[in-house]
Amino acid sequence: MLERENLKIHRLLELYKEEKIVPEEVVNFLFSRIEKIEPKIKAFVYLNKEKILKELENISKKNGKLKGIPITVKDNICVRNEPTTCASKILSGFAPPYDATVIERLRKEGAILFGKANMDEFAFGSSCETSFYGPTYNPWDLSCVPGGSSGGSAAAVASDETIASLGSDTGGSIRQPASLCGVVGLKPTYGRVSRYGLVAFASSLDQIGPITKDVEDCAILMNVLAGYDERDSTSVNIPVPDYTRALVKEIKGMKIGMPREYFLEGINKEVKKAIEEAIVLIKDLGAEVKEISLPHTEYAVATYYIIATAEASSNLARFDGVQYGYRTKNISPEADIIQFYSRTRKEGFGNEAKRRIILGTYVLSRGYYDAYYLRALKVRTLIRKDFEDVFKECDLIITPTSPTPPFKLGEKLEDPLSMYLSDIYTISANLAGIPAISLPCGFTQEGLPIGMQIMGKPFDEETIFRFAYTYEQNTDWHLKKPPI
Repeated sequence: MLERENLKIHRLLELYKEEKIVPEEVVNFLFSRIEKIEPKIKAFVYLNKEKILKELENISKKNGKLKGIPITVKDNICVRNEPTTCASKILSGFAPPYDATVIERLRKEGAILFGKANMDEFAFGSSCETSFYGPTYNPWDLSCVPGGSSGGSAAAVASDETIASLGSDTGGSIRQPASLCGVVGLKPTYGRVSRYGLVAFASSLDQIGPITKDVEDCAILMNVLAGYDERDSTSVNIPVPDYTRALVKEIKGMKIGMPREYFLEGINKEVKKAIEEAIVLIKDLGAEVKEISLPHTEYAVATYYIIATAEASSNLARFDGVQYGYRTKNISPEADIIQFYSRTRKEGFGNEAKRRIILGTYVLSRGYYDAYYLRALKVRTLIRKDFEDVFKECDLIITPTSPTPPFKLGEKLEDPLSMYLSDIYTISANLAGIPAISLPCGFTQEGLPIGMQIMGKPFDEETIFRFAYTYEQNTDWHLKKPPI
């Protein structure tokens, strides 16, 4: 019988090779598990069982690095002829006529596309509560949020409803839910993974990445996702290494920085303690850890929410109900086109989307552009320089992923500023364009997961993988399963 402990990419590939199981068994196991627990988790917004079983019939004809591995996709990544709604009413009924580049690569390597995962509407959120379909629930505690915006992707992986998933990360939307759900999530370097086919939130910040059950699976999936794509103008044409070769249990001599700005007032005591205990182990394994400074960290949240909302307001202008998606019916025949647009967008967008569109439009408006948007771009340059200076003397930077463990559903929904501060430790990596991973490093007394963030130099995911794998293999946090 297939056990939950084997529901990992690398383990399934071994079992397939040894002919001990076949993909049909894995898919049927997942369907059975979803039937039991999905009503409690609500990680999926779309799952076509008939289509997946039909795809299984052709698996024997395929070859590839992910042959027979079910992978779930966040609902803002285009999959041909399947709903892609960004968890928003305004994209109801939209099914793109093409695949995103990452989807093409998954198909080429024999992966089974296993449904679309719930998310905060248009990736606007840190809790997976702003979805048009309703919230996703944390499998470790159903009264808590799974994090966001890739909450459905992380919750599905953590609860063994899927093997691995794709998320997107604009300000922490892969790493923060990975932390809150006790799994591994990587935001690659900006330009490492193609954004073609990702519905844009903030184009200068967005990046697609993997959410998996351990570091090895993350490396295997990155081997498929990474690489140059001429259809993405921000894609960088440099060689992609075999990330699995970086999975060496040796960090002796590595220089690790701990930014003092990440351990000040506001951090949860149990989160701080878990990171401190992780540092003790890291030192025992031979790495050198020292305190560093990233002096412009205090401006990161303000800078991010000016740049991100400005880009969001521009990107979301295309959703008007004319060519696809939701179209208002509550309008008179005599109404003009402006009234039609306004009514459609009023009815189609949720409150958080409207809030960000208004804020972004404001900071780009005449008289305020220089005072807000242009100034934010200058501060972004200073934040990037902080990291460049630190990486002259450090190989990696360690921080908490989230300042708190999973918080209660509804706790921050009516307090936007408090919600925005949930991403305070992850935002800077997006502003600087550097890679960062979150992996489990402990649990609270209530049994809620805590994540540790590792940030690295641009396009140096290999060092991140080596460090994360060494730490993971010397702990058992990644082996623990939620009780659901």
